[in-house]
Amino acid sequence: MNTVTHIETISEMHKMLPDAKVKHPLVAVVDFSKYEEQFYSGMKLTLGFYSVMFKNFCINQMKYGQQSYDFHEGSLICIAPRQVIALDEPLQKKVDISGWGVFFHPDLIRGTSLGKSIKDYSFFSYETNEALHLSEKEKTVLFDIVQKIDAELFENIDKHSQTLIVSNIELLLNYCTRYYDRQFITRKHVNKDILSKVENELQEYIQSPLLSKKGLPTVKLLADKMHLSANYLSDLLKRETGMNAQDRIHYYLIEEAKNLLLSSNKSVSELAYSLGFEYPQYFSRLFKQRVGQTPNEYRSLN
Repeated sequence: MNTVTHIETISEMHKMLPDAKVKHPLVAVVDFSKYEEQFYSGMKLTLGFYSVMFKNFCINQMKYGQQSYDFHEGSLICIAPRQVIALDEPLQKKVDISGWGVFFHPDLIRGTSLGKSIKDYSFFSYETNEALHLSEKEKTVLFDIVQKIDAELFENIDKHSQTLIVSNIELLLNYCTRYYDRQFITRKHVNKDILSKVENELQEYIQSPLLSKKGLPTVKLLADKMHLSANYLSDLLKRETGMNAQDRIHYYLIEEAKNLLLSSNKSVSELAYSLGFEYPQYFSRLFKQRVGQTPNEYRSLN
């Protein structure tokens, strides 16, 4: 089994790029047209920093999560620290490689507004097959921001440097959020199909013996069934239904609970266990939160 190579710092990354100069210890902008990749087939690596990469080609086919990705479509991917990236067999070399990467260490944004909100950018945990496919206009907008970050790195570091760099990174990520929203909309027909499959999976699971045997359905269970990451599925459902994946699971459980409360004489505890809840108190609390009544109140008033 291949060991995992960990690249912790921006400086360590620069050592893998011939003639690259470290402009800032916590952030880097890389022009991919200037460097030949230094990775070998079968290599696994993790990074200690965030990566936002747009590229038209990658010599090694890259696997991130459970999916392979080769950059042929000129797509943008975002990778959070400590995610395992595996490099498969090399592809045929390409002479006109282009693209850019923005890499920033968590220490750069610590204590900033971006540091507080970075977890809200859920696309850092999407699978590679959920990459962002950009229009020509969108590519230009993002590249302009990347150039501003790069230009700031050429300036002498002063008390304004961190604020300006971080604010531009935050702007870059906010545009990525906008473009992912656009992508969800333009793929609406695909999303509708996924939504239908999710609802079928939930209904089948809740109606099956698995509910009482294996417990509550999870977001990961649904995501695996859809061959998506949990974050991507949750974001997709939020945009299509107004409820994220966890909310959707709770919705179906509560609807089934309502049916059981009115069609059986089982105690609330018995119903909770049959619905996969390990603790009846949690079921009662969730029911009251969603319905506005306790299970016994709902049963007596309907």
